[in-house]
Amino acid sequence: MSLQPLTAVNCAGLVQPGFSLLELEGDVYLFGQKGWPKRSCPTGIFGVRIKKGELKLRAISFSNNSCYLPPLRCPAIAHFEPRDGRPECYLIHGGRTPNNELSSSLYMLSVDSRGCNRKVTLRCQEKELVGDVPSARYGHSLSVIHSRGKSACVLFGGRSYMPPTERTTQNWNSVVDCPPQVFLIDLEFGCCTAHTLPELTDGQSFHVALAREDCVYFLGGHILSSDCRPPRLIRLHVELLLGSPVLTCSVLHEGLSITSAIVAPIGYHEYIVFGGYQSETQKRMECTYIGLDDVGVHMEPREPPEWTSEITHSRTWFGGSLGKGSAFIAIPSEGNPNPPDAYHFYLVNFQKEQDGEASTQGCSQESTDFEDSAPLEDSEELYFGREPHELEYSSDGEGDTYNEDDEEDESQTGYWIKCCLTCQVDPNTWEPYYSTELTRPAMIFCSRGEGGHWVHAQCMELPESLLLRLSQDNSKYFCLDHGGLPRQEMTPPRQMLPVKRVPMKMTHRKAPVSMKMTPAKNFLTKLLFCSLMYHNNMF
Repeated sequence: MSLQPLTAVNCAGLVQPGFSLLELEGDVYLFGQKGWPKRSCPTGIFGVRIKKGELKLRAISFSNNSCYLPPLRCPAIAHFEPRDGRPECYLIHGGRTPNNELSSSLYMLSVDSRGCNRKVTLRCQEKELVGDVPSARYGHSLSVIHSRGKSACVLFGGRSYMPPTERTTQNWNSVVDCPPQVFLIDLEFGCCTAHTLPELTDGQSFHVALAREDCVYFLGGHILSSDCRPPRLIRLHVELLLGSPVLTCSVLHEGLSITSAIVAPIGYHEYIVFGGYQSETQKRMECTYIGLDDVGVHMEPREPPEWTSEITHSRTWFGGSLGKGSAFIAIPSEGNPNPPDAYHFYLVNFQKEQDGEASTQGCSQESTDFEDSAPLEDSEELYFGREPHELEYSSDGEGDTYNEDDEEDESQTGYWIKCCLTCQVDPNTWEPYYSTELTRPAMIFCSRGEGGHWVHAQCMELPESLLLRLSQDNSKYFCLDHGGLPRQEMTPPRQMLPVKRVPMKMTHRKAPVSMKMTPAKNFLTKLLFCSLMYHNNMF
């Protein structure tokens, strides 16, 4: 085992608690980064590259037929290996967004294509669920099981907001454990079935879930109602019969008292479990080997690496698995004055060192076969079907490396901005003020200034009736710093007068000649006409 410090190159701000690491076809991707996706990476997924003690991130693009994938914290993630003609993919369910919204969607993430310059394009598709659809939650687990030639997903645990009928202003953002139900999700049709087992009496979250064939093992976890971490091991056996599935459960009190642990695979159904917490104020510094076979579970303690003083004295830590016996951990930076980087990063390797050097290239974005071979010079790399301007930075991916300085400041955009000097909205203590608010504060646009700006309706002391009227009338509003309510009343919405339509006249039109004569003139005209006719007949 070895522990190696890492230096984040212009990307330290993206690594936040609750992120996930996904290994697809030998490449590692970071998912669930800080804030909503920005212009530098609209997909919110970055390729992880660790080389020579440096951590770099590369923006990853999606295919044209992909759906939107929000940045989810603490979702349930399951790896689906290639089986029966299905490609390798990751299943992502639930999670919490940076705006504290919970998701109930199921996404399937796979590799769509690879360019000749090693650029990867992913494809994300949302799976429609029917039946007993699991509610929105986070901190739960998702596992893939195989039984009788069929595959299904097992979803268990997690936390969610209180039911709407029980939510008040005081406990609006409070969370509770989800009911102790087991959900089976059919991957082909999206059918969900909920199962209640008598052995599962309490809901739990942030546990470890390991699957082998038709069995799933739940290890550790935290029960919010009793605030405890029972050292138990739950074995769930699933038989996918033709009629209805059969689930059997057994609870063993020979597990580990652990939450939010990191699971690093080191072999075929062999794992190293480390990290996490064994109590509210105590980290778990030990490492445990877990092996799954036909008999059951085998657990053995393993010697942990030599932790540094920063790791030993820190109160919190988090991380994820990089695959191939390595893991990534982050420690909050502490000091006076505050360090420029918020976290210290380390690479933990559980494989044996070879030739005095740890194999740290397995987590690079490039494929392992390419790393093991002799590197090509820039002039030796061959590319086909690419334009010259597309090959400028394609040799080593440096041109696509994420630069944190290119992003906007998240504190200046979105719902949690400081809209004025007396702004009262704090994302950590905010509670709904209007009846129309749920998870985000109501905002209104001020039309004053160049381009205008957004302000919180609560900070502008707007009554709810006026807020609704302004949103329905679509009229201009001016904040307190730019006139406030008096200016708003002086600028009513402009009324559009109806256009008067005037019929067009033809300039060259000739009107018929009409003669208006009195009765006397009419008699004389007839008399003259008759005399002329008589005179013509005589001659």
